[in-house]
Amino acid sequence: MKRILGLLIVTVLVTSCVSKKKYVQLEQDLIDTKGELQQTTLEKEELETKMAAIEKRVEIYNANINSLQTENATLQASNDQKMDFLDDNSAVMSANMRANLEATLAQLPAEELEGAKTLKDSMNIAIAHNLKKSISDSNMENEGDINVGIDQTVVMISVADSLLFRSGSYNVSRKANPLLAKLADVINAEPSIDVMIEGHTDNKGIHTEEIVDNWDLSVKRSTAIARILQHKYKVDPARLIPAGRSSYVPLTDNSTYKNRARNRRTNIIIMPNLNKFFALMAEEEVVSLEE
Repeated sequence: MKRILGLLIVTVLVTSCVSKKKYVQLEQDLIDTKGELQQTTLEKEELETKMAAIEKRVEIYNANINSLQTENATLQASNDQKMDFLDDNSAVMSANMRANLEATLAQLPAEELEGAKTLKDSMNIAIAHNLKKSISDSNMENEGDINVGIDQTVVMISVADSLLFRSGSYNVSRKANPLLAKLADVINAEPSIDVMIEGHTDNKGIHTEEIVDNWDLSVKRSTAIARILQHKYKVDPARLIPAGRSSYVPLTDNSTYKNRARNRRTNIIIMPNLNKFFALMAEEEVVSLEE
C-alpha cells in the first residue's frame, strides 16, 4: 500500500512539473505572438500612410493634368476663334487686309500659293502681289530698278540707288516719290506691319565733311527715307526701322562697275507682325461688343 501511494505521489509531481513547463512555454508563445502582431500592426499603419501619400500625389497629378487639358482646350478655342475671324470676316481686319486678303489669294495661280503654310505666309504673298500690281499699273518711271519678292518670312522690296540717290549722297531723289507714296499707302492701310529700311553700299570707300564712311552713308540713306515716310506720307514712326549694312552684304562681287551698281541698293522690308495683328483684332472686337 505504501508503495502504491508513493508511486501516485511521484506521478502527480511529474505531471504537475510538465504542465508548468508547458504553461511557461505557452505564455512565452503568447508574448511572442503579441509582439509580432504589434509589429505587423505598425508595418500595416506605415504602409497605409505611404499608400495615402501616393494616392494624394496621384490625385494632385490628375488635377494638374485636367487643368492642363482645360487650359489647352481654352487656348485652342481662342486660336480657332482668331482664325475664324479671318475666315468669316466677322472680325475687323484693318483696311487693306480685311477687304483684300482672301480675294487676292483667290486670284493667284496655285504655284504662288504652294509655300503658304501659315497666316504670315499668306499675308506676305498678298502684300507682295498687291505691291507688284500697284507698281506695274502706275507705269512708274524706272520700274525696272524695283524688285518685289518674298524672302523667307518677309516681303522684300529692293530698290536700286539710281532711283533713290545721287552718287555719294543721302538726299532722296524726287524720282523716288511715286514709289514711297505707294509704299506709304500699304503701310498706312495695315497697322499690323512694321517696315525696316536697309541701306547697302558698294565697297568703294567714301569720306567727306558730312559722311564718315560707308557705314555712315548707308545709315544716313535709310534714315532719310524713314523721315520722308514719316513727315510727307504720315507713316507712324514707331513702325519704321532704319538700318545701315554698309558694303558687307553684297549681292555679288564688286569687281565691275555693273556689279557695284547692283550692290548699291536700299531694301525695304515689310514685316507682318502677327502679335499686332491679333491684338488689333481683339481691340476692335471689344469695341464692337461695347457698341
